[in-house]
Amino acid sequence: MIYPHRIEWRGAMPVPQKAEADPVALDEGEPLNIECRHFLDCIASGNAPRTDGYEGLRVLRVLARASEALKRASVPPPSAKVQRYPDVQIHESAFIDDPCEIGAGSRIWHFVHILPRTRIGRNCSLGRNVMAGPDVTIGDRCKIQNNVSIYKGVTLEDGVFCGPSCVFTNVNNPRAEIERKDDFRPTLVRRGATIGANATIVCGHTIGEHAFIAAGAVVTTDVSPFALMAGVPARRIGWVSHDGERLGSDLVCPRSGRRYREAGAERIEEIA
Repeated sequence: MIYPHRIEWRGAMPVPQKAEADPVALDEGEPLNIECRHFLDCIASGNAPRTDGYEGLRVLRVLARASEALKRASVPPPSAKVQRYPDVQIHESAFIDDPCEIGAGSRIWHFVHILPRTRIGRNCSLGRNVMAGPDVTIGDRCKIQNNVSIYKGVTLEDGVFCGPSCVFTNVNNPRAEIERKDDFRPTLVRRGATIGANATIVCGHTIGEHAFIAAGAVVTTDVSPFALMAGVPARRIGWVSHDGERLGSDLVCPRSGRRYREAGAERIEEIA
């Protein structure tokens, strides 16, 4: 049966016009059976089939071009942020304000927001929900895990590790109804330092080179290089090496063999 329905346009609206079905005269038979019989007849008689290999090749070419067109349509054009940072891996959900600098090899993951005038070095990784800026500097090879906010006034030198949900403050006495942006205090995290998950770094302090802040600690003073800090408020409970290994009384790193010595009150240094 054929249903010769039509569409009529009334103004700007399409209006369907249904029609009665018309019967179509067809020879009786099962289609696949007829197809097979036609194929056998062509073999027996030498006649060309209605759909030969050349016709099949034409069909395959049409299907191949259709598949290629679908693939091209499924690949979105490069976004403006990808064009601006061609050597950086940026998830489509990330937001990057202008102007910013991001070094080659860095990876910007889901829902990251980088605010203006932020500089991120080479080969860094910013995890899900990280916010950085404005006016923040992050060195090379830093790893910032999920849910970390790095506010104006914070500087991370090379090789800093920030664990999930660690906190940097920017003022000491915040109030929702009082503007204190002029009271931001700078925080400096020196090269190679580690800040554990859920630790808090109160603004206005310096974390020394290769220091290790334990998970959940609250840092309220400057931290010496290589210091292992834990507690609320954080206190030094030992020393760590460049490799992040806790040092014993001999001050020798169990991983690398690096040797250290005391260099005054609450300080150690590597022996050259």
